[in-house]
Amino acid sequence: MPITTPAASPQSNGMSEAFVNTLWRDYIVGANLATAAVVLDQIPAWIADYNAVAPHSALGFESPQLYRRTRLVAGLTC
Repeated sequence: MPITTPAASPQSNGMSEAFVNTLWRDYIVGANLATAAVVLDQIPAWIADYNAVAPHSALGFESPQLYRRTRLVAGLTC
């Protein structure tokens, strides 16, 4: 079940800013930015990596998918 915050709240703004900063730092810098089409083609791979591979400090340096999987196996809620 997704955890949501009210639109335009400080919490949702902070989460958005953190995601954009991570996207910029880890994926956009050094990416092929030749055209908008090239960038758009890369986005699915960036998001897949962000969710399945990249460690997140708030999740004990696990990826979101690994964090959810280990919590479900242990019978805990996310």
